[in-house]
Amino acid sequence: MSGELLQLTSVTKSFGAVRALKGVSFSLKAGEIHALLGENGAGKSTLIKIITGAHQPDSGRIEIDGRDTGALSPRIARELGIACIYQQPALFPDLSVAENIGLRLSQANVFSRVDWNARRQQAHRLLENIGAEISPEAEIRSLSMPQQQLVEIACALGAGARIVIMDEPTASLTQKETHLLFAIARELRKRGVGMIYISHRLEEIFQLADRVTVLRDGESIGTNRVDEMNEAALIKLMVGRDVSAIYPPAENEPGETVFSLKNFSCERGGVRDVSLDVRAGEIVGLAGLVGAGRTELARAIFGITPADSGEMLLNGQRIEIHSPRDAVAQGIAYVPEDRRRHGVILEMPIAQNMTMAIHRRFFPGTWLRFGAEKNLALEFIRDLSIKASGPDAPASSLSGGNQQKVALARWLAAKPKVLVLDEPTQGVDVGAKSEIHRIIRSLAKNGLAVLMISSDLPEIIGMSDRIAVMRSGTITSMLPAKSEAHTVMAAALGQKAAGE
Repeated sequence: MSGELLQLTSVTKSFGAVRALKGVSFSLKAGEIHALLGENGAGKSTLIKIITGAHQPDSGRIEIDGRDTGALSPRIARELGIACIYQQPALFPDLSVAENIGLRLSQANVFSRVDWNARRQQAHRLLENIGAEISPEAEIRSLSMPQQQLVEIACALGAGARIVIMDEPTASLTQKETHLLFAIARELRKRGVGMIYISHRLEEIFQLADRVTVLRDGESIGTNRVDEMNEAALIKLMVGRDVSAIYPPAENEPGETVFSLKNFSCERGGVRDVSLDVRAGEIVGLAGLVGAGRTELARAIFGITPADSGEMLLNGQRIEIHSPRDAVAQGIAYVPEDRRRHGVILEMPIAQNMTMAIHRRFFPGTWLRFGAEKNLALEFIRDLSIKASGPDAPASSLSGGNQQKVALARWLAAKPKVLVLDEPTQGVDVGAKSEIHRIIRSLAKNGLAVLMISSDLPEIIGMSDRIAVMRSGTITSMLPAKSEAHTVMAAALGQKAAGE
């Protein structure tokens, strides 16, 4: 690694009375991957927007190659070689790969003639340069999320980017796709590109980064070499305390069986012959590799893609679920994986998001009960420790972890007997993750039957009373609590763990 490529010194930024950044200092070397960590609301997004020119700092200094940049704008930032790869790529879905890359890199005006062959060759060269096997003529909408991210990286390199910011790039990637992204990041590091890497997945930081800076409450708490840190130390820096109970222990013995599936199948979802029991007060973790059928099973249970055959029983009685309305009526709740698309409506107030599943209960006929709705929302804000200005605030004003709590509150308001959680802590910081785990344990303690899907193996092991492992659309193993990670992974792969 060579000298300082980017240097921020004592940068401050306020939005009204809220001080988002309080004198943050940060540096990036050429040929370095520097991780930026912090809980939601710590100031990471604000800092990135200042680096990319989307926000102007109130005070402080920004230097590139030792020279003061002055006031940055998005255009000036691009000209200085700064590029940001977001979790959701900002591409035109109806245009081809070559057209998207050409639009980003072309300086042509309205009177210029477009050389389409040159654009295709340019796109092919840039994609080949990062090892991406993508046709320049493919429409963006036909590409997977990781392929779209590779197109974004190709655009950045084509524009001569020397500082590349990756903001939660692996949130929607499979393990194989993540490995490809890591390989590209390491190759860019070899070429002298400086990279700022933002992720809530601490294991990625230890695999990829050289240094790590932690933000907390708008302040830079510390910068350390990654090889001098461990996970516990990073968590303590992020949240200001030891999070020894990220996975709180079970405090109760499960009761009678509440929910059962017997030879449950959904051809459309690829679910076949699933048999499963969940008891009152029990958390059954649903593990498996991507594509194993876990989300498809949850959608079939909730009636989004109804089952074709088999039985579903609630308290020993067979029930028929043909739609989500049927599921809610029977006492089954489902918190989906993608909270932004299916969990909360960002433009709506928190209170309305929370009462959506029981809207008729609050507003029968033409009688409006806004006071009761607000009181319910205030109860959940208190009980779930939701950090919000009030029940009338839009869901978009909340951090990811607090949005997830609002999605959870919506279904808790319906007083379910069975709660299906799909990736309940995906994309939230460690502090919010600990709080969500505490809430789930508390719900189980109060007798709720919980089926929890998670791709986070430590979470599955730490939270589950039993672990059901899915493979090829069916449950292949049922493992006890605290099973070893290699045992769970071996079952997911269809193998026996060593020693079994």
